[in-house]
Amino acid sequence: MTTATRPDTVVRQNPARDTWNVMTRELKPVVRDPFTLIFSLVQPLVFLGLFAPLLIGSSGQPPAETLQWFVPGVLVMIVLFGTGATGSNLQYEMMTGSHERTLVAPLARSSLLVGRALKEIAPIVVQSLIIVLIAWPFGFSINAAGLVIGLALLAVFGVGLGSLSYTLALKTKDREWLFWGVQQTLIFPLLILSGMLLPLDEGPAWMKAVSTVNPVNWVVQAERALFAGDLGAVTVLWGWLAALILAALGLWAGVRAIRTSS
Repeated sequence: MTTATRPDTVVRQNPARDTWNVMTRELKPVVRDPFTLIFSLVQPLVFLGLFAPLLIGSSGQPPAETLQWFVPGVLVMIVLFGTGATGSNLQYEMMTGSHERTLVAPLARSSLLVGRALKEIAPIVVQSLIIVLIAWPFGFSINAAGLVIGLALLAVFGVGLGSLSYTLALKTKDREWLFWGVQQTLIFPLLILSGMLLPLDEGPAWMKAVSTVNPVNWVVQAERALFAGDLGAVTVLWGWLAALILAALGLWAGVRAIRTSS
């Protein structure tokens, strides 16, 4: 009499399920410690509270009109600084060995990056709503449809930036100094050449030329049009195109990097 042997159980990968599990895992520390989310608002609030009055005084425009121009740029700044630094968390996991343990889990490799990137959407939405509500009593007007579309645009833009940040972390691995060196070298030119804080209309010709190929510039212009209620503006289309291309590029580069590093 022979005894039948049971075949080894094969765990089938489900990218959608794995992505959801990774995203919820990454969100748990934020839910348990919301102070980090609040603390990250300090920088945009400082710009809103100290830089906006100077801009109002120098522009000669009514405060409400100046805020209508300035606040959308602050929202993009939240995404730029917030998601641009998220790769440092992954770098810390790699240094402590936590990332290597996730690699042996029966998860689709792409979900490890996509789930982390999607995790950035919730903080972006919460922080943006807080900034909008703070600026509202001072004359900042809100178009409901523009607000929803604008938040969706920020989310897509954040996924792209977050994925590129994770890619940079995977490439630099335990060299934390290199991650921050590259990140800081790139982030400030992107900020200044986007017209986020100051208009580039009076800037030199070379700055205007560079700003036309800066994806952050197009997202900022799209956000301004959306919050002003101009949903059909050409700048909105260009903003979405820039955000989608950045998201596709970031996810492609990140998934490729995480597969080659495992």
